[in-house]
Amino acid sequence: MKKKITSVAICAAVAACSLAAPVYALDSSEEYYRQYQDQGISINVYNWGEYISDGSEGALDVNKEFEELTDIKVVYSTFATNEELYAKLQSGAVNYDIIIPSDYMIARMIREDMLEKLDYDRIPAFANIDNDYKNPEYDPANEYSVPYTWGTVGIIYNTTMVEDTVDSWDILWNEKYSGNILMFSNPRDALGIAQKKLGYSFNTTNMAEIESAFEQLRLQKPLVQAYVMDEIFDKMQSGEAAIAPYYAGDAITMIADNPDLAFASPKEGTNRFVDAICIPKGAANKEAAHLYINYLCEPEVAAANIEYIGYSTPISAARELMDPEMANSPISYPADEIMEKSEFFLALPDDVNVEIDRLWTDLLSGKTEGNSNITGTIVTVLVIVVAAAAVMFFLVQKKRREASSEEE
Repeated sequence: MKKKITSVAICAAVAACSLAAPVYALDSSEEYYRQYQDQGISINVYNWGEYISDGSEGALDVNKEFEELTDIKVVYSTFATNEELYAKLQSGAVNYDIIIPSDYMIARMIREDMLEKLDYDRIPAFANIDNDYKNPEYDPANEYSVPYTWGTVGIIYNTTMVEDTVDSWDILWNEKYSGNILMFSNPRDALGIAQKKLGYSFNTTNMAEIESAFEQLRLQKPLVQAYVMDEIFDKMQSGEAAIAPYYAGDAITMIADNPDLAFASPKEGTNRFVDAICIPKGAANKEAAHLYINYLCEPEVAAANIEYIGYSTPISAARELMDPEMANSPISYPADEIMEKSEFFLALPDDVNVEIDRLWTDLLSGKTEGNSNITGTIVTVLVIVVAAAAVMFFLVQKKRREASSEEE
């Protein structure tokens, strides 16, 4: 399903500003993208793995074409979870100019003053973003982020290994598939699945509900083959596992490569997410970063990106340029009844995040809420048993001594 769009064709389309989705005239376009030429500038970009058209299979190499167009070098690296991204930024170990977190993490970073405000005079192609994706709840005034992709989470499964109807999160708790179930290795996604299974909101701050959801994860743990993220892609494609939660965009590529795979949206509802482009606080090359954001908003570039990675675009003009099969995919663009049951992750209060992190750590380490009581009970019983054995040994020895004295 990855359409083979040549780099030359796309680059030419961007430079010429195709009639299908004009952004600005050719001369201003040339001037805009060349404004930092011969200055030796580079930008550090931090994105999800497998989340940009990289030139393989004849697709557009987005970063390479940007470098040739602007003379700005792109230093590109990837992360696997929002939490990994957050921890890296908090550590201050690396300075990034572009990051692409998800909605709830953007809200958290805004709250913690970790993002730069954007200068939209430097991002004229922002006009291409559909109104439905402007002024989102996680960034109400669009001050800090520009939508990159959106999508939903569902269940990817191997039809040769799974006999049951797949329409509910419950199947990830089915003992029949013990050892063949994969689970997300980040707390928000894994917890969210358990919350929807119980009929709770992703964004509940009710600790009783959160603890109940973690209890579901503890019950599931003996059935789980592995807690993973990007590895789900390879494990499901190669038949190493039978079933897993995963992102709809990746599911399209996986099914194209392995026709035994299928994708389902759970009836209880699911996560609808937006990943958006941001500039972290203290970025060294903010001006050049704005050019990169603008480039990703060009319809031709966005279309090439989406056709390569399989996710959904917030740019209608890009969708019109895409292969009809992908542009109308029910996996990438689900039916209204599925979207009506979807829910965004929102930023949770700090105290709730701390408790979720603690419960997640306990889950992975094998601890449970009742472990301390159980351990205490076991120790008490052992002490009693040892004490009783000591008393019995003393009495037996005493009787032997008394018997020996009588014989003498």
